[in-house]
Amino acid sequence: MITKDCSGLACPKPVLDARDIIAERPGESLEIIVDNEAARQNVARFLESQGYEVSVSVLGQDRFSVKGVPCACAVALSQGREEGRAEKILVFIPSDAIGQGDPELGQRLMLNFISTLDELGSDLWRIVLVNSGVRLSVEGADALDPLKALEQRGVSILVCGTCLEFYDLLQQKGVGETTNMLDIVTSMHLATKVIRI
Repeated sequence: MITKDCSGLACPKPVLDARDIIAERPGESLEIIVDNEAARQNVARFLESQGYEVSVSVLGQDRFSVKGVPCACAVALSQGREEGRAEKILVFIPSDAIGQGDPELGQRLMLNFISTLDELGSDLWRIVLVNSGVRLSVEGADALDPLKALEQRGVSILVCGTCLEFYDLLQQKGVGETTNMLDIVTSMHLATKVIRI
């Protein structure tokens, strides 16, 4: 059994570590150690979605062991994904924060969301940033490095030029192509799926 101690790591890192173990050592059992309830639930749910039989044990206060043992359906699930048709997913981001609550929390959630988009794999085709969402693309933004990483692996990033001008950020854009509404509408038409955050 492969064991990975993810204590002290914020979501979604424990889930990403579990994903990487499965990719590198398919068919092996694994144990992920986490130190908060949210990570425990997220890792367990992810392993179940991958066809693993999951068991959780308490190691101490706020410390959990999440074990996954692959079943036959895990192999079939993996093969089915490889044989499936590639999607063209467009992610439409009209804000620099998620939700209407606390702004700091909303920005933190948005950073986590963008950092997790790589999980869509080759199905992720394009990201469109409009309105205050363009702030995510400028120099100094926390989301700039994750967006650059996505762009480097081939994800197209379109940044609304009108929005950059409105916020006086045109010269500070650090990732993506400056675009217009016609390109955005055309992209939505070409996409097989649009995710609006």
